Amino acid sequence: MTTDAPTERLTRQIAFILEIDRLKGVLRRSYLADGTRRENSAEHSWHLALMAMVLAEHANVPVDALRVLQMLLVHDIVEIDADDTYCYDEVGALDKEEREQRAADRIFGLLPPDQERDMRGLWDEFEARVTPEARFAAALDRLMPLLHNYHTQGRSWRENGITSRQVRARNAHIADGSEELWRFAGGLIEDAVSRGFLPPG
Repeated sequence: MTTDAPTERLTRQIAFILEIDRLKGVLRRSYLADGTRRENSAEHSWHLALMAMVLAEHANVPVDALRVLQMLLVHDIVEIDADDTYCYDEVGALDKEEREQRAADRIFGLLPPDQERDMRGLWDEFEARVTPEARFAAALDRLMPLLHNYHTQGRSWRENGITSRQVRARNAHIADGSEELWRFAGGLIEDAVSRGFLPPG
């Protein structure tokens, strides 16, 4: 039995699929909700996609839930090259955009041109946070680490000396995508402070 050689298009698609497997090895600072280990970026993206399916009704305005889901599945792919920059790392943030743009060029560039354009467009849209879908996707991306920290008694916050003022400032744009989720997040932050999971100030 003979098989035809794969087309250039399929070869590029498979190369991309194999490359993004590396996202499973990128560890984040957040711990799983049960506190047993740190999560990886692929798990984070999967979890956010499911959050989008469940919580879409809480967006400030009706959103295209499929587009939100697609953005969330690609939003951290650049971390394969750029690594996960801790959201409170002021030094790492200085060149974060440059590192991630280079990574996006290389990784999305593995795809055939039409798919490169589409997926890179999703990533750019998420980063710009201009559309209702991007703002809601970004809100979920902020809410998940907050949930993890709350349910691990502030473990990552405590390990990194993070205060409630920093958490509020970092997560305030949740309101841009969902005022309701921001009210919920604010309640978690207040409770975390009262329980000693998160220092005030």
